[in-house]
Amino acid sequence: MNFKGMFDLSGKVAIVTGGNGGIGKGICRGLASAGANIVIAARNEAKTSQAVAEIHKEFKVKVIGLSVDLSDELAIKQMAVKAQEILGRVDILVNNAGTNIRKLPQEYLPTEWDEVININLRGTFLCAQAVYPAMKKVGGGKIINIGSMTSLFSGPKLAPYSASKGAVVQLTKAL
Repeated sequence: MNFKGMFDLSGKVAIVTGGNGGIGKGICRGLASAGANIVIAARNEAKTSQAVAEIHKEFKVKVIGLSVDLSDELAIKQMAVKAQEILGRVDILVNNAGTNIRKLPQEYLPTEWDEVININLRGTFLCAQAVYPAMKKVGGGKIINIGSMTSLFSGPKLAPYSASKGAVVQLTKAL
């Protein structure tokens, strides 16, 4: 599908966390079809390299892959800096990456709770914070935070995931 007729993102740079598969890869493809250059920020380097090659071949835009652990504040800051160094700017951030550990609430270890909250909520905030200077420099930008139906409706094995995604909805309003 080509969205260039609907809107044109030529010359814009979009960072998509978790952009090497699933919904994230679909988001990358949509942005690339509108002409945006893409930064795929994800942990699995082999999967990221494959997604970079596919999207570049199909859409002929600049696509780079960066290995980023969203629980690592320094890695997030470096992601924003590298995106600017390599592609010159950052106009769009799609906070898509997330994680979940499915257990009943009484079975969670505090470290498991922290892992889900840190990646889904803290990582989303830190990514937005990291790209802010680049967006301000170019006169603005767009930050898209991906939530979930579990932001509103949860289940017995989704406590930290639902809590984190509900918090992402409120964070989005606050930002």
